[in-house]
Amino acid sequence: MTETDIIKKAKNGDHDALTELVSSYSERIYNLALRILRNREDAEDVLQETFLTVLQKLDTFDGRSNFFTWLYRIATNASLMKLRKKKLVFTELPDSPRHPEEKFVDWSQDPSLNIQNKEVKKIIDESISQLSEIYRTVFILRDIENLSIKDTSKILNITEENVKIRLRRARLFLREKISDYYEGSEVAA
Repeated sequence: MTETDIIKKAKNGDHDALTELVSSYSERIYNLALRILRNREDAEDVLQETFLTVLQKLDTFDGRSNFFTWLYRIATNASLMKLRKKKLVFTELPDSPRHPEEKFVDWSQDPSLNIQNKEVKKIIDESISQLSEIYRTVFILRDIENLSIKDTSKILNITEENVKIRLRRARLFLREKISDYYEGSEVAA
């Protein structure tokens, strides 16, 4: 059975179809929320809120976009709302990079997967959490979740150019934070 068939059945109140949608996407939605919020309990809340919203609004899903994109948009919005309620303070990003001639690091994979050193992983995680929500969300969707620029644009309801700008700024900020760490550790050594 295709996803379209499952969605049609779910719209008609088929509980098994709803269960299948939830089980198909729960892990990815939870991981997305966890990366944005950096808190397990909040991620669990977002997971629950996301599927409650899906239950309430599934009849409004018209299939013009991919179901996955629609679902991710709901989860991203729920995550961002939770962040706004907490009123967290974030570090501002510089307008220009410290060294504009430097090349960008390809962050198409979660960088923490390839890092053996726990201290460096901690620095990366802390640096990601210091990004303001608009940059962190784009970074997570593009570079950790591996979504396309087009899908990220749709989920966040921003232009593709804006996705590129925010992603560039997030990468610059993270590169600078990680460079600061390495410069500091060389001095200490």
